[in-house]
Amino acid sequence: MDISYLTKLIKDECLSVGFSKVGIAEVKYYPEDKSYLENWLKKNRNASMHWMKNNQEKRTNISNYYSKSKSVISVALNYFNGSSREDYPAPYISNYASGVDYHIIIKSKLKKVLEKINNLDSSIHGFYCADTSPIMEKAWAQRAGLGWIGKHTNLITKEFGSWVFLGELIINKTLNYDNEFSQDLCGNCNLCIQACPTDALVDSFQLDANKCISYVTIEKRGEFEEENKIDLNEWIFGCDICQDVCPWNIKFSSSTTEEDFKDRFNLKGKDYNYWEKLDEEEFRKIFKNSPVKRTKFSGLKRNILLAKEQTQNDL
Repeated sequence: MDISYLTKLIKDECLSVGFSKVGIAEVKYYPEDKSYLENWLKKNRNASMHWMKNNQEKRTNISNYYSKSKSVISVALNYFNGSSREDYPAPYISNYASGVDYHIIIKSKLKKVLEKINNLDSSIHGFYCADTSPIMEKAWAQRAGLGWIGKHTNLITKEFGSWVFLGELIINKTLNYDNEFSQDLCGNCNLCIQACPTDALVDSFQLDANKCISYVTIEKRGEFEEENKIDLNEWIFGCDICQDVCPWNIKFSSSTTEEDFKDRFNLKGKDYNYWEKLDEEEFRKIFKNSPVKRTKFSGLKRNILLAKEQTQNDL
């Protein structure tokens, strides 16, 4: 099959199934990926996310993960459904968490794309992923021309700001490749760094998960230790502060067209009274296919209690 034809077909299909952006990069080894990851891990900025230390050779070299890989098809999907804090009562949950789990949505769409191209050419093989495989997604999205990695460490696109989920389809075929997004359009802006209430953005493009509200409320297991307890600033799942202040988000954010990302249960409108009364049965019902289930019922209740306690202490 002609490379140009196949490239266009893949891009058209990605947009057809609902992705907001698509770009393609050639599989190569980039030593800077390994250097960045090793430096980040050496400083223990992964906190208790020990899996980040696993599969480093695969994570920093896709060929070690899939030896026949030739092309990385990167996709972005706009998930913005309104500010998490504007006109809503505390406590807050991250913008992305009020809808269906993005892993489900992105993988479902990428599966359709892979099936479509495999039906046209049975020699095309590969795999799709969304945050669950050892892939440095943001680096590959930048190489595919989707945007640039901002100082808050999220990928920023010109069209949607950083309110995008990323996914990859990695196949064994050479395609026409997009130019890497080589500009740093953050410029001298440091608003995200200045706005982070816990100083988790320890430097430009450097996040210390130990201090990050998102990490603490989602990934951390067990009770909070008194010696390293951070102020949740009334967030009970995730945090959008660094994104809320980003000029690219303020100017270019637009509502998602993906119905599954909408706030189905008006979670943003719920106050402490609701969250404190939430029982495990209701939790399972509401968050059946939600990212929030990752923190589990016990983790969410832990977050709610601490957020309210800290608020009362500030009075």
